[in-house]
Amino acid sequence: MRLKITYYGNPLLRKKAQPVGSLTPEVKQLAQDMVETMFLENGIGLAANQVGSLLRIFVTAVPKKDDEGRLQPGQVKVYINPEIIEFSDDKVVYNEGCLSIPGLRGEVSRPFRVKIRALDIDGNAFEEELEGLDSVCVCHENDHLNGVLFIDRIKGKERDEMEKKLKQIKKDYHLGQ
Repeated sequence: MRLKITYYGNPLLRKKAQPVGSLTPEVKQLAQDMVETMFLENGIGLAANQVGSLLRIFVTAVPKKDDEGRLQPGQVKVYINPEIIEFSDDKVVYNEGCLSIPGLRGEVSRPFRVKIRALDIDGNAFEEELEGLDSVCVCHENDHLNGVLFIDRIKGKERDEMEKKLKQIKKDYHLGQ
């Protein structure tokens, strides 16, 4: 089922999500609905607070290039109670966007490589090391679970230039002053 996206200005996006206590059928359904919503919205990641839930869950499907350089759909991954346990010192700058902040993108520096620990949709614990865009995506979604938006990682003139657009997003989505 397609879930309603929570847009910039909604206080839920600034709240810290709470750990999932037990993997109930409702939690599994939420994760499945998040995957469907992510694809329908043309995203590569989605955190639970972006669809109105304060549970520590995010989903990703980062596209990959095949041998001929064509973009292929990414593998769906579900992260429940994720914890990033290692960050590389190497950084990568990526022009990020967010389903909750439509039409706005910005250059964000993130760790090139991360190691993450989480539960999958069946409750199995796993650890994986990710790099490049996979790392960027996981860091972006994990930030959501902590009430942090990608725009918070942008400073100076670039951030100042976003203010007008951010106010317009609030207005367009009836979240007002």
